[in-house]
Amino acid sequence: MDYLFSVVLVVHILAAIGVIGLVLVQHGKGADMGAAFGSGASGSLFGATGSANFLSRATAVLATIFFMTSLSLAYIASSKPKTAGSVMQDAVNSSPVPVSPASGADKAASSGEPDSKAKDIPK
Repeated sequence: MDYLFSVVLVVHILAAIGVIGLVLVQHGKGADMGAAFGSGASGSLFGATGSANFLSRATAVLATIFFMTSLSLAYIASSKPKTAGSVMQDAVNSSPVPVSPASGADKAASSGEPDSKAKDIPK
């Protein structure tokens, strides 16, 4: 199951990076004044609107892959077997409360020695 999780996670990260890259490459509808008049875009590799259609379709495909891997990762994470006990027992067992050390006054009272810091306090 860990192998499947790793593969889906790698595909998820690659899809996310691809979506980010494709969104940054695309031009908005009002990108520049020449976009309204064609500005020689018909001589490009994909034609006048071919590049916009290609980039938007590629973005849609990568976004679909991203959402599918998101759901897959959520399902894989939720289907892991739980340990025995309740949620509260897991919380108590996983984060023990640290025991604070005794203060100087407690040590002095317990050992019978005067506290050296008590001499520094002005009266």
